Amino acid sequence: MNNTLFILLGYTLGSIPFGLVLCYLAGYGDIRKMGSGNIGATNVLRNTTKPLALAVLILDTGKGAISTLACLYITSDISISAWVGVASVIGHNFPIWMHFKGGKGVATSLGTLLSISPITGLITAVVWGISCKFTKISSASALIALLSAPIFAYVFGYTSIVWQVSILTVLGYIRHTENIKRIINGTEPKIGKK
Repeated sequence: MNNTLFILLGYTLGSIPFGLVLCYLAGYGDIRKMGSGNIGATNVLRNTTKPLALAVLILDTGKGAISTLACLYITSDISISAWVGVASVIGHNFPIWMHFKGGKGVATSLGTLLSISPITGLITAVVWGISCKFTKISSASALIALLSAPIFAYVFGYTSIVWQVSILTVLGYIRHTENIKRIINGTEPKIGKK
């Protein structure tokens, strides 16, 4: 298969708005009109239920993992597979059928990392968990974890994907611009608060 087709498939899969779809199916309506307006698991958690948020988290993570693993299985090329993961995150963050206003890509980035470099993905997730314990702020923890990801990719010898992982970090920071402002102002909500 052509690499461009893999990337397009990655974008298409990534652009499926599971948070929006599941909230509608569960009877909560449009998640974009609740809380932060984001379609990701954190906003779903704050405005619906833990099981629903967990389902969104798993599916959003799966978007990055499935597209990347499929490419890796067929091509055995970790570099192009990482680009497919980047495409999935771009699809999640900027879905064409939602006027390019999607989620923030943290879970989808994690799915990509876990599939192309499991050790990098696992340690990045651990960094997120430790950061959550100390900051109690989901967005701040995600930003710290995303920043650490390319460092871990390099340290563990995944030099061929450091650029792609760095792009995941940049994409995450772009989508967290408002969160960063609130963190600086001290107004970013903490985990568990509605």
